[in-house]
Amino acid sequence: MTVRLAVAALVAAPIALASVPACAAPPPKHQFGDPVPMGDGLTFDPMLDLRLRYEHVDQPATDADAVTLRLRSGFEIKHAPSHLAFLAEAEATLAFDKHYNAFPFAIADSQRRLAYSVVADPQNIELNRLQLQYKTKEATVTVGRQRINLDDQRWVGSVGWRQNEQTFDAVRGEAKFGPVSVDATYSIAQRTIFGHDAGPRRSYQGDFVFLGAGAQVGPIQLKGFAYLLGYDAKEQAGALAIVNADTQTYGGRATGQFALSKQVKLAVAASYARQSGYRNNPLSYGANYVAGEAGLSYAGFTVTGGYELLGSNKGRALQTQLATLHKFNGWADVFLTTPAAGLQDLYGGVSYKFAKIKALPGLNAGVTYHRFDSDVGHLRYGDEWDASFGLKVSKVTLLAKYARYNQMGAKDFATDTDTKKFWLQAEYSF
Repeated sequence: MTVRLAVAALVAAPIALASVPACAAPPPKHQFGDPVPMGDGLTFDPMLDLRLRYEHVDQPATDADAVTLRLRSGFEIKHAPSHLAFLAEAEATLAFDKHYNAFPFAIADSQRRLAYSVVADPQNIELNRLQLQYKTKEATVTVGRQRINLDDQRWVGSVGWRQNEQTFDAVRGEAKFGPVSVDATYSIAQRTIFGHDAGPRRSYQGDFVFLGAGAQVGPIQLKGFAYLLGYDAKEQAGALAIVNADTQTYGGRATGQFALSKQVKLAVAASYARQSGYRNNPLSYGANYVAGEAGLSYAGFTVTGGYELLGSNKGRALQTQLATLHKFNGWADVFLTTPAAGLQDLYGGVSYKFAKIKALPGLNAGVTYHRFDSDVGHLRYGDEWDASFGLKVSKVTLLAKYARYNQMGAKDFATDTDTKKFWLQAEYSF
């Protein structure tokens, strides 16, 4: 599959979607895809998300070109009098070529292609979500296979950037008591992004507890959290991507927004946590997590600067294996697993929203620079530039992204190489 074909497919996507025959004229103010009243307090809400993506990877020894189409579809039935809702959703990814390696780990499968670089979007069909939910203004309880995104997704997230989503078999409770909020989850399985053909890495069984409690104090939102990850013995025997993955993490987070004037706004976020061994983990260590970020917005421009530390202690680095990792430490995905010496990420960027261009709603662009170093040993890991450009045409969101990681000849981090990645994407959903 050539780049030219991929670009043509993406350009054609909005046209193809726009040409779908219209349904019968809906009632006033009702649009296609909106919930449909069924009587007696029941509503039927169809769900669809169609995403076409071209991804190119350029590395010194290998490269890859992947064109994939992801269809996520389902429905939710709500009964207003009882506050109950039932949701079912399937997910399927179709690969239009074989010029990429879908699995970054050893496995006997035709989608494991060592001649190409990794694009972690295997062809796959699966049940993505199946849940029952009780929801009021004060409390929500969700049981079943579900999507869980906590805070900025640094510790627990759905990995929404990849075509196949990460979900959890869990029971989750959320409640509000005035300015105080409480969030508690118990999960028995982590359903990974790799799907059916991933063998033992299709899902990980265990006992996973996510706890959080927060309160609004003036303009600052404060939260304390605890994440306890205990994997089953069979997972510890070799299925896990991270050795000795049982961990306990305790920490806090603060976020706030301040209006410095009518046009200037400041957003800040800070977090601290400490991670150590838990349950079957034989290691004795204590690794720190520190993060701070500030963003200043004016007339469509946002300038952001931040620092993140994933610490290391006694040769063991802090890990966040349930996170939406693509959001952090560069889009080239070089640091999905924290190096043993830890990781420091000093970054800064600027973005702009073109609000005055009415013909292209949502038009935006941004660029970010990262400098990477170790926590211990004064090791240099290189740097990275990331850039993005997005807009919306009718109901289709278009996105172009670029990432360039440069090892800069740093012999301290020889496990990875210079990496360039480029994406073109079109997405339609309701």
